[in-house]
Amino acid sequence: MSEISNNNNILNIRLHNSAKIYGQTKIGDGSIILENVMLGYPDRTLLKEIFARNLSVEEYEYQGTVLGKNCVIRSNTAIYCRVKTKDGCQTGHNALIREDTEIGSNVLIGTNTIIDGNVTIGNNVSIQSRAYIPTNTNIGDNVFIGPCTVCTNDKYPIRRDTGLHGPNICSNVSIGANATILPGIEIKEGAMVAAGALVTRDVPAWKMAIGVPARIADLPEGLRTVNNI
Repeated sequence: MSEISNNNNILNIRLHNSAKIYGQTKIGDGSIILENVMLGYPDRTLLKEIFARNLSVEEYEYQGTVLGKNCVIRSNTAIYCRVKTKDGCQTGHNALIREDTEIGSNVLIGTNTIIDGNVTIGNNVSIQSRAYIPTNTNIGDNVFIGPCTVCTNDKYPIRRDTGLHGPNICSNVSIGANATILPGIEIKEGAMVAAGALVTRDVPAWKMAIGVPARIADLPEGLRTVNNI
């Protein structure tokens, strides 16, 4: 069962006929859903439950995706169950947003970017193409994450008993292209990460991480301002 929201009985949604809508998915007015998009796709646990009952995904009722108003979801994007966005969310092509992710207003998720589930993203965030955001990552408001940025969440990949802890990226942070952020790192208010940096320790507020491994430096003069995205 799928549902398209209908505020005041007026529908203003463009839904391409190739899009697949799963679960109890709600699409806000003014939104555009383009070719081959999947909304509300079931996670692994739900799939096991559905198949154990010998049902198809289309027959099973569960919480799908909730999109705010005026969202634009571009072709071949897949958004899983229990993902919620506020108004004005946009994706590039081929984006993947896994389950239990919450996304604020006016967020851009670029082409081929992966949001790997249980992620919180604030308002006015720009995540550029081919970025990887792992499970258990928090991103504040007014954040810019450059293309091909890789965040990680598994400090000891060989061991399976240490838990997954992604970075905590505070508000007004800017991260350059091809940066790598190690698990559990906190990038504090207003900090910047230079392109190509390998961040292995917390970055203090209004400082810059630069180099491999990254050293902490003062921001260049004139950059100690709230980022405007």
